[in-house]
Amino acid sequence: MTGLAVVVGASGALGSAITARLAAAGVEVLAVARKAPPDGPGVTGHAADVGTDAGAAAIAAAVGGRPVRMVVQAVGLPATGPLETIDPDALGQVVALKVGGLLRLVRAVDAELGEGSRIVALGGHFGSEPAPYACAAGVVNAALANLVRQLATAYGPRGVTAHLVAPGPADTPRLRGLAAQAAERRGTTVEEVLAERAAESPLGRLVTPDEVGWAVATLLAPQAAALHGATLALDVGARHGLF
Repeated sequence: MTGLAVVVGASGALGSAITARLAAAGVEVLAVARKAPPDGPGVTGHAADVGTDAGAAAIAAAVGGRPVRMVVQAVGLPATGPLETIDPDALGQVVALKVGGLLRLVRAVDAELGEGSRIVALGGHFGSEPAPYACAAGVVNAALANLVRQLATAYGPRGVTAHLVAPGPADTPRLRGLAAQAAERRGTTVEEVLAERAAESPLGRLVTPDEVGWAVATLLAPQAAALHGATLALDVGARHGLF
């Protein structure tokens, strides 16, 4: 399978799982984070901040004109607090990082995207299931869904498809850190908060990073073009809405 995959946010739990799955599929991966991830078989680490124009230029230089098979925006969100305490300015900051970062990433490699290339954004369950305890995640992931649809319209005529992958709460160090903060506010235990998140699923469990990596790697298949512009929900049944 030819072409380069650019994964931004590759040092996080989800980004590293995506990187590993893509490399295992035989795709050369440019793994991008603010601090360069380690190199590995089929993986080259690169330091860049997609939240800045300079970071996007650095990604473009690292790609070096090679054909791009897939770009993945997998940058994680900083802790911002629940609805009752979140700084309103933080909403704009996370949208700039995730949504603006996706647009910068796509523009950085625009000339290298061709027939069969994939644009992938990692969103989340709370974009369609708003929850006050995940205020910023809900706002930014809803915005991501809108931008992915716009990218689908703009890039579809070139044979480039756009996709939103939306996991439910995933078993990551970040989730455990947020659970610890919630437990402290509420005077309960981390285990109880995590159990509440798991109980949102009829399966009674969280999503794993490897499941997210599997879903993104699956989008490499030619048949995945049928998912153009759609949201791929990985919420182990936690979503209540029909659409």
